[in-house]
Amino acid sequence: MGDERTGGCLCGAVTYRVTGPMRPVIACHCQQCRKTSGHHVAATSAPREAIAIEGAPVWYASSETARRGFCGTCGSNLFWDSPDSATLSIHAGTLDDARGLHVAGHIFTDDKGAYYAIPDDAPSAGGYDPTLTTRVARG
Repeated sequence: MGDERTGGCLCGAVTYRVTGPMRPVIACHCQQCRKTSGHHVAATSAPREAIAIEGAPVWYASSETARRGFCGTCGSNLFWDSPDSATLSIHAGTLDDARGLHVAGHIFTDDKGAYYAIPDDAPSAGGYDPTLTTRVARG
């Protein structure tokens, strides 16, 4: 896979282009992610300056420290954003081609749904884990 990836919502009203490396996918099992997605959220991220968004995502302030971006037409969940972060999280399922990315860990496992299991061999944290959520692959 090259240094550029594209993605977007179901209806095509919001698209994005990412240039450069992306963080491995992290699965977040917090209640907010489960409520907004219907399951856990699998997200990658990239530096803000590496992401160009076309269209106008709707932003919902889901907490005092984060907001979620989605398409106002089709409702696709696209982004998770903490204004204090140098990166923007991108829901991995919205990438047009996610080859080369893999799930590297799980966060907020203490909040996970009762109907599924997390693999025992996966790195995981019961809550927030900065080492899992901030890694961006280099090269």
